[in-house]
Amino acid sequence: MEIFQSELVDKTWTKTLPLKSSAHWVLAFGNRELIKDRHVLDQLQTAFPQADIVGCTTSGEIHGTQLFDHSLCVTAIQFESSCIFCASANIKDYQNTNKLAAALVAQLPLHELRHVFVLADGQLINGSALVNSLSQYLPIHVAITGGLAGDGTDFKETQIWHNQIIASGLVVICGIYGEHIKIGHGHLGGWKAFGPERKITRAEDNILYEIDGRPALGLYKEYLGEFSNQLPASALLFPLAVTQAGSTEPVVRTILSIDEAKHTMCFAGDVPEGASCQLMRSNYENLVEGANGAALQALSSCADIEPELAILISCVGRRLVLAQRTEEELEVVAEEVNHCPMTGFYSYGEISPLLELGRCDVHNQTMTITLLSEKK
Repeated sequence: MEIFQSELVDKTWTKTLPLKSSAHWVLAFGNRELIKDRHVLDQLQTAFPQADIVGCTTSGEIHGTQLFDHSLCVTAIQFESSCIFCASANIKDYQNTNKLAAALVAQLPLHELRHVFVLADGQLINGSALVNSLSQYLPIHVAITGGLAGDGTDFKETQIWHNQIIASGLVVICGIYGEHIKIGHGHLGGWKAFGPERKITRAEDNILYEIDGRPALGLYKEYLGEFSNQLPASALLFPLAVTQAGSTEPVVRTILSIDEAKHTMCFAGDVPEGASCQLMRSNYENLVEGANGAALQALSSCADIEPELAILISCVGRRLVLAQRTEEELEVVAEEVNHCPMTGFYSYGEISPLLELGRCDVHNQTMTITLLSEKK
């Protein structure tokens, strides 16, 4: 596996793009204006004529242990014996997420499929519904990792990129194939629950109406206090831990938007009726420790892997807490993965398998890591 990386910063590539690379897969994470710039697209398609180019807008771009804003971070991967096949579709063209997922998987060859990496719109897609639907149509042994695009802390519009298509509402899935490809994955948050444990008494998919029989938004605002006027951005500091009946492993949920008229909150993933929920908070030490734990999980999920590339997708909420020390969570990951090339972005939702249940789900406020290697 050969890796090429460069960043477009202030209209200049930090490393000159190749004249004509044989790379198979290009990941491009960055600023909306740069992603939609046709001149930039032409440059990448000229440099990587055989590659599927996929990417998204972000709440911060990751290149190695550095964090960028208003840039375009590009990673090109040339496999030695593996291959990649990418497919995309837009939720605006389908009646529901299940039909979207069926159309996406129908485009993928399933023979020798080892893994699926997903990038999806962070505003128009219910991440849980997407992952659950994809899992229905994919072979049971195929894990899913990836994330939902970001838009800083504005929560207005996100964009997904697949070759010539750059649009909101888009989902792109990347199937990875080959007997020699090794893939590890891990996730961990570092958030701690506080306050009383409550029950979700009315919800529909990712829309939360009532907690303990009370309007959810009003109750949430009581806890936020002075921060309530800054919703939905302030909710990133106080996510919900949601634990379904019969499970001991919670998922973390963050608000994407609120509806003052209906007193509801929209989350990046499902908030099932009957589940218990509890507010969470964190600090610098816990988040950095969580990032380290995610790296250890990823390594242990594929014990014989010697990472050649690490794809990190972390949450914008973590960045708000870490602030000027955000790069420290990248540094602890780099140490664990032996300083292999790293790319990724800060997102509105992270996709990785649940350890307890084995199935994939959308997380919020977590660091998720996907490791790739072809080394024997």
